[in-house]
Amino acid sequence: MKQSTPPMLPPKPPRPIRGVPKIDPDKLLQRGMEMPAVMLDKTVQQGSAIAKAVPQNVGVVRARRFWHALGPGLTTGASDDDPSGIATYSQAGAAHGFGFLWLSLWTFPLMSTVQEMCARIGMVTGRGLAGNIRIHYSRRWLRFATFLLFAANAFNIGANLGAMAKAVQLLHSGLPFWLVVAGFTLLSLLLQVLTPYEKYARYLKWLALVLLSYIASALLAKINWGTALHQTIFPNFTFDKTSLLLICAILGTTISPYLFFWQTSQEVEEGIARGNTTLKLRRSATAPAQIKSMRVDVWTGMLLSNVVMFFIIAACGGVLFPQGITEIQSAAQAAEALRPIAGDATYYLFALGIIGTGMLAIPVLAGSSSYAIAESMKWRGNLHSPLKQAYAFYGVIIVSMLVGLGLNFVGLDPIKALIYSAVANGIVAPFVLYFIVKLSSNKKVMGHWVNRRSTTTIGWLTTIGMTLAGLAAIWSLF
Repeated sequence: MKQSTPPMLPPKPPRPIRGVPKIDPDKLLQRGMEMPAVMLDKTVQQGSAIAKAVPQNVGVVRARRFWHALGPGLTTGASDDDPSGIATYSQAGAAHGFGFLWLSLWTFPLMSTVQEMCARIGMVTGRGLAGNIRIHYSRRWLRFATFLLFAANAFNIGANLGAMAKAVQLLHSGLPFWLVVAGFTLLSLLLQVLTPYEKYARYLKWLALVLLSYIASALLAKINWGTALHQTIFPNFTFDKTSLLLICAILGTTISPYLFFWQTSQEVEEGIARGNTTLKLRRSATAPAQIKSMRVDVWTGMLLSNVVMFFIIAACGGVLFPQGITEIQSAAQAAEALRPIAGDATYYLFALGIIGTGMLAIPVLAGSSSYAIAESMKWRGNLHSPLKQAYAFYGVIIVSMLVGLGLNFVGLDPIKALIYSAVANGIVAPFVLYFIVKLSSNKKVMGHWVNRRSTTTIGWLTTIGMTLAGLAAIWSLF
């Protein structure tokens, strides 16, 4: 009997390998699309955690407090390095190498002490410098000083407007000079006349940071810093006519009368901003903490000013002087001369710095003239006042700006404008310094906040030095 063969069964499906999950293409695609969003979410969470932690960091808290403590002193110090000053420092470096670096070291304590005296006068008396001189001393000398101050400031405004326009042309050669000069004049006037003081003061404070561009431009240039520092500490003095005129110009643009009037009046403005709108309130509001904060502000501003002076002289002294480029007549020319040797980065930073410092310094120049004249003539008004309530005060600002604008179209040589303003500053500074030292060391005026003996000594030494510088400037012109 035949045996029947069993029927063929279908093959069994392969058993899944244990440990390997089944792959779902749809889920795989979903996971792939989710990944960038998940990474972004985690990054945002980590960033938020860092952002929350940063304000609590001790270093950040201290830096923020320090920044908020800075005000009129920082603005005043930064405005000292205006395009006119930059041209003067550039010429010093180009003509004498590192020979005048010592001035940045010596002028720091002198100008800091003077500006601190000015700030204290404004805080304690509640009046500007010209108002105090008018009350306690000769009105004739005050009017003479304010006239020369107006003239010197107008020359400086004109030189600065021209330098800013030239700097813009360095960055965009197609723009006409007259249009840029007029545009800067109009912009500066609108900021001074129509912007509320609180906003205006903040703009000036942030503009001070533009000075860092000069430090950066010098660091990018290849300079022998060992030689520069050695000649700063151990200088070789030269006192020929050209050197004397340059020293006087540097002193005139560093320890300048317009800074004295501006610093004092800005302390008064700060008092008004804090709610001390009357003279009585301002005179009774000076506390030790405010004086301490003011000193930090003033000395920081003056340090920044002198550090920038050092780096500009060093950049031109280390780059232009060895190449035989010894004649610099404007800040824009300094930028052009640096470009082929130090590179594009130095050139652009230098040019941008001219524009920024001009926008900072021009309002300070025009405003200081207005404060001085208005207070000496008993006119009402300050930067807190609306335009309709202070026509004469704002009128001085407008006239100062228009005179400065006009000087750019009468063929006045920019280097001559600097010399004239330096000579005018050299004549005005000793008179104003005399009144500053007398006021700040008078116990009837200053009360508890009268000068220390060392402060008065430095004040008189500065007065003598500026007198000699003014006489030397006049002598060197003949």
